[in-house]
Amino acid sequence: MAKSFEIRKTIVLEATPEQVWRTIATPQGQAAWSPDPYQSMEGMDVEATENERLAVRTPEAANGAFHAFEYLVSADDESTTTLTFVHSGYLGDDWEAEFDFGELTGYGWDMYLHTLAQYLKHFAGRPASFVTAQGPPTSATPDSWATLENALGVAGPFEQGQQLRLTPQGLPALEGVVDFAYPEFVNFLALRTTDGLYRFHDNSVMGMPQAVGHYIYADIDREATEQGWSDWLARVFA
Repeated sequence: MAKSFEIRKTIVLEATPEQVWRTIATPQGQAAWSPDPYQSMEGMDVEATENERLAVRTPEAANGAFHAFEYLVSADDESTTTLTFVHSGYLGDDWEAEFDFGELTGYGWDMYLHTLAQYLKHFAGRPASFVTAQGPPTSATPDSWATLENALGVAGPFEQGQQLRLTPQGLPALEGVVDFAYPEFVNFLALRTTDGLYRFHDNSVMGMPQAVGHYIYADIDREATEQGWSDWLARVFA
């Protein structure tokens, strides 16, 4: 598969450039929508023009791999802003995975940028905690997604706008609306509730376990909440 890649996405956001900038360029804002908001920026090459452009490039690894992320912010009018996002890079001289990194990662960015839009539309200004947990290695098989759905008390495929109630044993039930849906061949569940955006990922196509990545806009103990979801995944796939 190709080792060099470029993923380009454009989205119109219901927010001012200043609001968008705070959400993409500060740790507090990143916690509301991004895939790895608590990653250290140490060693990164960062270029920033406030309210206009943010570019971040990772250091080059021994195998030549690097990732570059660029955000271009452009005001449309008093209430909307266009964000252009580019993720490019090189996967390394020894990259041999069979899946198409650019395609799958592009689907991921569709979801994360949608999450950004949902935050700015429904939860803007509220403090955010990103809660993530991963199942055991036994959950990396293609049939594990059905097990996860069963443990939540639902069955897909899911449609955007669909009302759902999730019942993870040992955790509070979640009621809300499906706010994002992939094509049928991508197993994923996204639920918007009154206090957060909850995401359940089937990573088995990449040989990785089932996982959750939730954005909660309420006063919580993040570590305890992460442990609760981690324990739940361990029970589901015991």
